[in-house]
Amino acid sequence: MEKSGIDRFFKISERGSNLRTEIIAGLTIFLAMVYSVIVVPGMLSAAGFDAKAVFIATCLTAGLGSILMGFWANLPMAIGCAISLTAYTAFSMVLGQQLPLPTALAAIFVMGVIFTLISVTGIRTWILRNLPISIAHGTGIGIGLFLLIIAAGGVKLVVPNTSSSVPVTFGDFTAFPSLMTLIGLALIIALEKRRVMGSILIVIVALTVVGIIFDPSIKFNGVFALPSFGENNLVFAMDFSSLANTAVIPIIFALVMTSVFDATGTIRAVAGQANLVDKNGQIINGNRALTTDSASTILAGLLGTAPAAVYIESASGAAAGGKTGLTAVVVGLLFLAIIFFQPLATIVPSYATAPALMYVGLLMLSNVTKLDFQDFVGAMSGLVTAIFIILAANIVTGIMIGFATLVIGRIVAGETKQLNVGTVIIAIALVAFYASGYAI
Repeated sequence: MEKSGIDRFFKISERGSNLRTEIIAGLTIFLAMVYSVIVVPGMLSAAGFDAKAVFIATCLTAGLGSILMGFWANLPMAIGCAISLTAYTAFSMVLGQQLPLPTALAAIFVMGVIFTLISVTGIRTWILRNLPISIAHGTGIGIGLFLLIIAAGGVKLVVPNTSSSVPVTFGDFTAFPSLMTLIGLALIIALEKRRVMGSILIVIVALTVVGIIFDPSIKFNGVFALPSFGENNLVFAMDFSSLANTAVIPIIFALVMTSVFDATGTIRAVAGQANLVDKNGQIINGNRALTTDSASTILAGLLGTAPAAVYIESASGAAAGGKTGLTAVVVGLLFLAIIFFQPLATIVPSYATAPALMYVGLLMLSNVTKLDFQDFVGAMSGLVTAIFIILAANIVTGIMIGFATLVIGRIVAGETKQLNVGTVIIAIALVAFYASGYAI
């Protein structure tokens, strides 16, 4: 039977798949990550962004980025605004460092340009090859803890502790937002166990409906609307002149470092899940995937939203049998379609999205099972990375301390043969960056 043009372009039969499987895989990924277009506007609006404008920008970034991934890299990976980098943008850059929004977007745009250059020149691949696996797993654990704290704090499930050196304490368990968050988290876990497609989205919608009925602060403004960025949008609003301030340079560097270590591992993991690695263990069309990932952040900065990255939820599409870029194209088209649901961006309460963030954080904690405790120095360095990410509320800080612990630990333990030059160079660069006083 003669292959169709779509089959030949995406190499569907060649990779052992079929059109129906690719479409189902795309729908599976979409349902697994569509919560992001509700969570991202919610997080950024807390930092002063306009939620409606961010909703449109987030949908466009996910849609166009995923379509580019499908057509150019031909891989079943979906792009979206990264939850961890959204948290970094809102709570560290804007609320923490008090950056004006145009400055923050300029930093994101420049980070995307640098990130793309790093990907094109192969530096990102070099970093990936020299990233100790224990540090990579530790970073995932730390980001998971970070998301848990952010989500729990957002609904006052935990509150700042003023009576001791412990940073937080338990909040008001009986408050409506706290109860809804805990119930929502339990429901997501139960539905995921039962393999219910789109379980996260189902719980977000259900809690929003409960809020509309019982929470007087939630006002229903409809579901459908013609797409509009509105008057308060930040499209092409980057203030590049503010980047001349040397204090912004470390923020850009931290964004680049965070993205390199946060997003690159995701691409490797999804490619492995889909069995799209060559005989040398390298990702098929890996350079194109890395470049698409970083170029999507440039688009995000232009449109006025958080940095983009390949979503780990793409693994759900690989599990459903997706093996080609057609899966990513399906995801992208679906994200473009939901732009017409803009009113949903402002109606969803924080206690409806908090369970989703907490669940993603819990999933990331599973990285602890991947640590090899037979390699004691490596495993401990990974845990040090995780702990200091949450203690410092800064991803790159944790990575820096983790690298330093690994290198010093290897030398003192007499395991210098397990160190390579790349790891040592990265460790020295990170420590020098912090010792110079430029770190965030």
